[in-house]
Amino acid sequence: MSVLVTGGAGYIGSHAVQRLVRDGHTVVVVDNLVRGHQEAVDAIRQSSAEGRVTFVPGDIGDRVLLQSVMREHAVKAVMHFAALAYVGESVTEPLRYYRANTAAALALIEACADVGVERFVFSSTCASYGEPDATNIPIPETCPQRPINPYGRSKLFVEHMLDDYAEACRREGRPFAYAMLRYFNVAGSDRSGLLGEDHEPETHLIPVVIQSVLGRREAVTIFGTDYPTPDGTCVRDYVHVEDLIDAHVQVLEAMKPVDRRVYNLGIGRGYSVREVIDSVRRVTGRQPAVREGPRRAGDPPVLFADPAKIRSELGWSASLVSLDEIVATAWRWMREHPKGYAS
Repeated sequence: MSVLVTGGAGYIGSHAVQRLVRDGHTVVVVDNLVRGHQEAVDAIRQSSAEGRVTFVPGDIGDRVLLQSVMREHAVKAVMHFAALAYVGESVTEPLRYYRANTAAALALIEACADVGVERFVFSSTCASYGEPDATNIPIPETCPQRPINPYGRSKLFVEHMLDDYAEACRREGRPFAYAMLRYFNVAGSDRSGLLGEDHEPETHLIPVVIQSVLGRREAVTIFGTDYPTPDGTCVRDYVHVEDLIDAHVQVLEAMKPVDRRVYNLGIGRGYSVREVIDSVRRVTGRQPAVREGPRRAGDPPVLFADPAKIRSELGWSASLVSLDEIVATAWRWMREHPKGYAS
């Protein structure tokens, strides 16, 4: 199958490209490289996918470009990862997020309609749930979606667009199957050591702590130590990036015409900030420098997924649930690439 992967030069998108070509698909990557790395796509090509990965530099808001790419490569399915994803930045630059995440997704969906793409897998987010109350922890897909920042809203709008477009397709008798996969905290690197996580600035906790032991960061700040959790710090669900992509592939293969699938992707348990720091210490044998700071606005005490629905319907569950095992994959790549892909 020919699959278009938007944002395929980014952290999660590049892992999807790697898996798709490993499974025998041909892949077209569209990425504007604002936060992606062409080196990631090149590494996949050189390792095992020569001739089966095409890279097209461009923006997914360019409907004409997308039409041309989809027609030229006979694209049958889309995996849509391209997005801006810093919550704090979305608060200070909301219009940039609505343009990059919402308006650009509209152009992508329009291009899919223009050429008749019938399968669409959307990278959504648990940020669409906002701050669930305790009765919704672990978080099921039925939890009310009340995002508290522009990032979460920008993604939720895309879910609404997909629902409305799919309903129009059903009324007109046109096949369109789609999935909205709501991620929790994605972590780690592929176990072959080829791909990794390289953001600038880096805001994800595991690589931030690893940067501190590598000397690339003075210290790790714990934002809030007085939460109603066992050790006073926030608790989050960390799902390994390869497990996350495995879920995407299973969903893509299971899709039938007019399917609507919504799944939470997580391991189903949470780890605290202090537990992550302790895990990095165990895995690396080095002590991270730690500071304590005040809470950040909008940080709920506990967020972790209820993955029962995807387990029941597709048999998917995370293969890596040990925090140390997840951290070890990130440590291996970051130790060998101390300056990210620039290494």
